[in-house]
Amino acid sequence: MADALSIIPAAVLRNLADKLYEKRKNAALEIEGIVKQLAASGDHDRITSVINLLTTEFTYSPQANHRKGGLIGLAAATVGLTMEAAQHLEQIVPPVLNSFSDQDSRVRYYACEALYNIAKVVRGDFIVFFNQIFDALCKLSADSDANVQSAAHLLDRLVKDIVTESDQFSIEEFIPLLRERMNVLNPYVRQFLVGWITVLDSVPDIDMLGFLPDFLDGLFNMLSDSSHEIRQQADSALSEFLQEIKNSPSVDYGRMAEILVQRAGSPDEFTRLTAITWINEFVKLGGDQLVPYYADILGAILPCISDKEEKIRVVARETNEELRAIRADPAEGFDVGAILSIARRQLSNEWEATRIEALHWIGTLLARYRAEVLSVLDDIFDTLLKALSDPSDEVVLLVLDVHACIARDAPQFRQLVVFLVHKFRIDHSLLEKRGALIIRRLCVLLDAERVYLELSTILEGEADLDFASIMVQALNLILLTSSELAELRALLKQSMAYQHASSVIQSLVEEDINVKFLVQLDKLIRLLETPIFSYLRLQLLEPGRYIWLLKALYGLLMLLPQQSAAFKILQTRLRTVPPYSFSGEQFKRTSSANSYSQVHISGGSHSTEDGDNNQDTGIVPNGINFMVRLQQFEHMQHQHRMHTKSQLQARHSTSSTISQEVQRPEEQQRPPPVQDLSRLERLMTATFIS
Repeated sequence: MADALSIIPAAVLRNLADKLYEKRKNAALEIEGIVKQLAASGDHDRITSVINLLTTEFTYSPQANHRKGGLIGLAAATVGLTMEAAQHLEQIVPPVLNSFSDQDSRVRYYACEALYNIAKVVRGDFIVFFNQIFDALCKLSADSDANVQSAAHLLDRLVKDIVTESDQFSIEEFIPLLRERMNVLNPYVRQFLVGWITVLDSVPDIDMLGFLPDFLDGLFNMLSDSSHEIRQQADSALSEFLQEIKNSPSVDYGRMAEILVQRAGSPDEFTRLTAITWINEFVKLGGDQLVPYYADILGAILPCISDKEEKIRVVARETNEELRAIRADPAEGFDVGAILSIARRQLSNEWEATRIEALHWIGTLLARYRAEVLSVLDDIFDTLLKALSDPSDEVVLLVLDVHACIARDAPQFRQLVVFLVHKFRIDHSLLEKRGALIIRRLCVLLDAERVYLELSTILEGEADLDFASIMVQALNLILLTSSELAELRALLKQSMAYQHASSVIQSLVEEDINVKFLVQLDKLIRLLETPIFSYLRLQLLEPGRYIWLLKALYGLLMLLPQQSAAFKILQTRLRTVPPYSFSGEQFKRTSSANSYSQVHISGGSHSTEDGDNNQDTGIVPNGINFMVRLQQFEHMQHQHRMHTKSQLQARHSTSSTISQEVQRPEEQQRPPPVQDLSRLERLMTATFIS
């Protein structure tokens, strides 16, 4: 310190701390000359003393003017040192960097000016302090004082020039510093960071692409900035990197894929579009590197397929098709279970298009990796079953396609049908709205006979008789009217069990002929007039041959009220039958309990009705024991009657209790309401026809 005081005149030191800039500047020029002389004589000890004096007495002084003078003095000393400055930078630069955080904006401004002058002198030797300088510039770029910001921008441009020229710059040491600051929200800092990324990426010897995963997320974060300029700068930088990726033989797709997947779900539209565009390119370029990330990528793509922005939807669909076209091997890390899990999760997506694509994926996986899918089937089966209640018909049809593929195995087939009956039982609206659609589609996919046999087996043991009745009615209507079940109808038509039908009708004499029953009869009569039953109507041209058919139809007629529309329809039809008289001998029975006796037709050329042989035993050639079936039918009808009786008793008991508690006189005189047959008919029709 004493040496420095003897070297620098007291007047110079006073002027260096003066409040006037011109005096400080002149004093700095004096110091520059002194240091230049000392450097020329090689007296570095005294130079060190001068720098220590400027640092301790000036730059760290509590007085702002002293600090300003110290900064300009250090810059002047550096200029005086010229080529010798590098060996004194450890003394010169730290106090200048410290001044960047000074409370006085003018001190911060002079710190920028001082460091600018120092950098111009030392150039590449300056790089050893790069991280500290970068950190300081990052803060100054958002300084509250416009003059400080301007000075920092000038310094920043100079530092960029020095770095691009230097072969001492370490990108490995710089990246952690950059990564720490990439999520800063200040717009000035963001501009500063993007500027540095762009500059460094332009240097051929600096491999910024190799470190892209470290700051990629930060760049994507800037795409949603409120400043249009920042969004443009970030987009420009990302576009340049994407082009480099396309041209690079070696890229770390995996780490970046994780970032892109997250950004594809951004609430910002521009960010989503950019992310899904990158994912699209990665799927095309990434190859085997992306195998472990397929599930995550799919999880990002599927929601974007339903994006409100058309550009995003288009790119997402293209990417989805690209991804599905890739045939990966589970032995090489392709996780079928993870893909299935993503698809299952997207089945609950609010958008139909996404649910549809999720189902396409499940179908694709079943076709390619059936064993692997079935091994984790428990994880998705319940969700697939619940998807049968989806509000979209297209989704339901695709769900059924998937179920049909799974149900090629008997246990899954049984499980599917059992669950389906269960769903219909607990959700009657599903049966009303989708019952016909579901049953018809399953019959197409899994063979109608197989489906109906399984359903009948399940319904035989159904404890809820009301539901069983509804299901049977629905299944009958589908069977009789759906084009998909034409083959099954043709199979059943081979029996032509009209005698059995007549016996069933005779057994209905014990039924309670209520409105519900009449509605069903009305529907049957109307069905008989449809094209499906044209063959049956033509058989009426030969009453001698099909006498049991004729008797069955007359039996139906006798059950109908004469004033009903159904009675008139059937009566009109029967009037068109050629004249034929019944003989008592034609309907001989071997016993009162057996309606399957041999039939004798007088005056006819046919010996038996409907082709029914062995009718004394109730068995026809295809092996159906109609006598047993009739007994089974009568037993079931008895169960229904008992069930109805118990319901009536329960209602009567409840009504009696209520009427005893309170009953108005006018209610005692009111007659029971009249059922609206046409309204009920429409209701029941809507129930069974979706």
